[in-house]
Amino acid sequence: MDENKKIIRTGIIVVFVLIVAVAAYYFFIAGKDRTKGGIEPALQSPNPAGDASRVKEGMDLPALNVDLDKSDDSVRKLIAELSSNPTFAQWLKSRELIRKFVAAVDNIANGQSPRPQMDFFNLAGPFKVASKDGKTFLDPSGYDRYNIVADVFDSVSMAGCARLYAGFKTLFQQAYRELGYPKEDFHKTLLRAIVEVLRTPIVEGPIELEKKIMSYAMADPKLEDLNSAQKHLLRMGPENLQLIQAKLKELALTLGFAESQLPKPIAYETGKR
Repeated sequence: MDENKKIIRTGIIVVFVLIVAVAAYYFFIAGKDRTKGGIEPALQSPNPAGDASRVKEGMDLPALNVDLDKSDDSVRKLIAELSSNPTFAQWLKSRELIRKFVAAVDNIANGQSPRPQMDFFNLAGPFKVASKDGKTFLDPSGYDRYNIVADVFDSVSMAGCARLYAGFKTLFQQAYRELGYPKEDFHKTLLRAIVEVLRTPIVEGPIELEKKIMSYAMADPKLEDLNSAQKHLLRMGPENLQLIQAKLKELALTLGFAESQLPKPIAYETGKR
């Protein structure tokens, strides 16, 4: 796992937030006291309103009738209403928002890193490892670098995202065709991307690493066999990952996907191979 490619999307990233910023994150580090313990609580009843969404309940957005090449200003104005978090506003300064979101979603759906689309942020601080008994582990203190991602995701209204998604759908499909999918439905690709994030295991216990020439690999073959997107997500830490998975599940259900289409949370305990 090359640290230069290690940033999730997942971004993923709330997938819609992933859009603009997705997996994005780190203009400041904000520690947040999140629920600890089992996985189920983190996936139950997330706050759909966020802290400041002004998108009116029950108000559908008509199709956005703008040229894809000139859509940034319109998209930026509408998306800005999803959250009052100042970091979210910084993410929106990126260009080609629709195209970057669609490309990032496509990458995640195919198990690839969305790193090429994430030009609007940098991680705070270096990648951290810890040593114990002659072994190298992923340092849990490094998870704090990703707190801002979870904080922003937590502030965004998924109901608002779903309503905006309907208005942007034509632009999404156009951008998806440009990627070389003339007949495929972007909506299905979005579901595949969400499923990839939800399939990422919540790891309980230390994650052992093996030093390679220029990077690290996970010593546990089951974790190392995860795709690039999922391995990047693990670096966020279990609490941040659970929060993002909860928001993405909420988004999927709000968009009309059936719960049976979504994988259940996966708990994985290290040291048991």
